[in-house]
Amino acid sequence: QVQLVESGGGLMQAGGSLRLSCAASGSIISINFMCWYRQAPGKHGELVATIGIGGITNYADSVKGRFTISRDNANNTVYLQMTSLKPGETAVYFCNAAGIRTMFGIKSSWGQGTQVTVSS
Repeated sequence: QVQLVESGGGLMQAGGSLRLSCAASGSIISINFMCWYRQAPGKHGELVATIGIGGITNYADSVKGRFTISRDNANNTVYLQMTSLKPGETAVYFCNAAGIRTMFGIKSSWGQGTQVTVSS
């Protein structure tokens, strides 16, 4: 079984920065794809950023130039550096990993989410 644990959320004033981390644990050989989603109250979930095992990244238009996704393959960890935060980005941020090669096959997993609150 693969577990993802997010950390780094919190309360931040608009214009501030936060760095989220998501560490995967379990019988992991490698992780092909990692990404961050966010779910704001009353809104649909949004795919924020993705990163492949080779480091290729993609971002939602709303965060381009302000957010940076990165990963540490040796430690099965993905990060999301968020800058110039806006109040509308208050949400629960979830980490997802897919194409996880384990001793028991290919898995995918979600983290439990971390709350990010941006005050105006």
